[in-house]
Amino acid sequence: MIEENNKVKVTIDGIVVEVEPGIPIIEAARQIGGECVPPTMCYYSKLKGSGGRCRTCLVEVSKGSEKDPRPMPKLVPSCRTNVMDGMEVKVITSERVKKAVEGVTEFLLINHPLDCPICDQAGECKLQDLAYEHGLERTRSEFPRRTFIADDIGPNIKLNMNRCILCARCVLVANQLTDHRDHGILFRGDHAEISTYLNKAITNDFSANVIDVCPVGALTDRTARFKSRVWFTKPVNATCKCEKCSGKAVLWMKGNEIIRVTARKDQYNEVEEFICNECRFDRKDINFWTIEGPTHISDHSVISLNHYELPLPKDDPHYLINKKEQIKTKIG
Repeated sequence: MIEENNKVKVTIDGIVVEVEPGIPIIEAARQIGGECVPPTMCYYSKLKGSGGRCRTCLVEVSKGSEKDPRPMPKLVPSCRTNVMDGMEVKVITSERVKKAVEGVTEFLLINHPLDCPICDQAGECKLQDLAYEHGLERTRSEFPRRTFIADDIGPNIKLNMNRCILCARCVLVANQLTDHRDHGILFRGDHAEISTYLNKAITNDFSANVIDVCPVGALTDRTARFKSRVWFTKPVNATCKCEKCSGKAVLWMKGNEIIRVTARKDQYNEVEEFICNECRFDRKDINFWTIEGPTHISDHSVISLNHYELPLPKDDPHYLINKKEQIKTKIG
């Protein structure tokens, strides 16, 4: 009862939720779930100090708190603004927020190349989702896109700086998960880039987790490049005996072949438990693993659809038949 009394009430898009005091607005929204959860490109709840860089999670605070009911004059990043008792927040119910997210998306796409057809992150890219929901048909920028010379950072990780949006997740995960960090953000302003400064290879045991936290295709698995589109593979949860990490991972299968190995992620695409490089790169044989079952994939994802056909309308007589077949396929 004491813990319940310490909670504060927050209203997000008309839905009241009781949360712990001092948490960011975005975490309160995640307790509600659904469309009222702001999109994120740099915030990562597992990493300390993340957020506040991309501005895709902007929200409108129409009421500050019970003590000070005045609205906040400007839109605020929900990852950096803490909740207060009686706060009222608008996300999908605010036109200001919608226009702001459209503007931020356009800004992120100014220098981002249109190489989705050849990018290994296609189908799992958060920027791709944002561009589909809020992007414009063509850019209004008259300046050439910035380009970078490719850096070689080792045999396992491919860095494509042209796609980077400087969310700094990879820098944070290296700081907080490894003994030392070999890469970082060099230079400033429009010259800023992720690099190792002297083209040094990144070889730490947990360094490849930068691949899982990257929201775009700037850091990808070099060992799995161009082998298969993600929607042609079947993800399964599996475990192995490992002394370095928990050994819990997702195997992306194509037939009996393991195309790649990734860490398990939650519904917000955040890693549940980071895995070591040995599990990710050196255990591509199915005999290393114990299969637990198929990985749950959101129906919104192209991975679960496994094709580009439009779904049948619910009033179509074949709708229920196809739905049952999809469920059987996912289970079997």
